[in-house]
Amino acid sequence: MAMGKFESAGQGEPLSEINTTPLVDVMLVLLVIFIITAPLMTRAISLDLPKSEAPTVSSSKDTLNISINARGDLFLDKKSITPTDLRATLESAAARSKQTPIHLRAERDTRYESVIEVMSIANQLGLSQLAFVTDLSRK
Repeated sequence: MAMGKFESAGQGEPLSEINTTPLVDVMLVLLVIFIITAPLMTRAISLDLPKSEAPTVSSSKDTLNISINARGDLFLDKKSITPTDLRATLESAAARSKQTPIHLRAERDTRYESVIEVMSIANQLGLSQLAFVTDLSRK
């Protein structure tokens, strides 16, 4: 096998071969990006919440019924309440009994942040009997 130098046809003429190294580099980068993002696309699951086939939970007279609408407004037993007043109500309930049941109703379009805020307050006060109220799905 003879080794020689590459010569062009004439002075100043462009080379007739394409350098494929940058093309391969770009393709490998695109492949890596695809490999990283492909699992993220499969995790994007369309959820139609809240519906459940779980059995109903009985409600007692000392159950706190907290509702959150899509705008994040809080309601205690169908009466509007501020987050500060909700905390005070939950504090007095926790003082009576740490086993006070809480039923949390949230609209389907409610931001998780609003739900987590209520759950966090209840957790900080030691109220662990929290149930989510959903529409019972019949098939």
